[in-house]
Amino acid sequence: MTAKTPDSTIINALSQTMGNISTAARKLGISRTTIHTRINQSSDVKEAYEEYREQAIDNAESALQRAVLNGDGWAVCFSLKTIGKSRGYTERIEQEITGTHTIKIENLKELSDEDLKDIITNEPNTQIKLE
Repeated sequence: MTAKTPDSTIINALSQTMGNISTAARKLGISRTTIHTRINQSSDVKEAYEEYREQAIDNAESALQRAVLNGDGWAVCFSLKTIGKSRGYTERIEQEITGTHTIKIENLKELSDEDLKDIITNEPNTQIKLE
């Protein structure tokens, strides 16, 4: 397309491609960057893009649900690892540590500047006790 591609044309292409920007850009003969720019500039294009992406996710979830109901092992496993992880179906344990904790440093001179920087930047809620 030449000149400025109308929002309605971009929205139509995004509708046909379920929000796939690369495919929509190829259909229109414009760059992906052009569509990304328009998404950022036009609330109508942005709203349409987000809606089509949500529909694509809904379709994927429906396909996954059909596969689970069909007894496909990969789908059952994937579902348990993701939506079932609150019930313990996970291969790793996630822990969130909140509050503050203390690091006891007996000899500050043993720590390099890099060590101190790591403590401060990686442990923002750490209280340091010097003894």
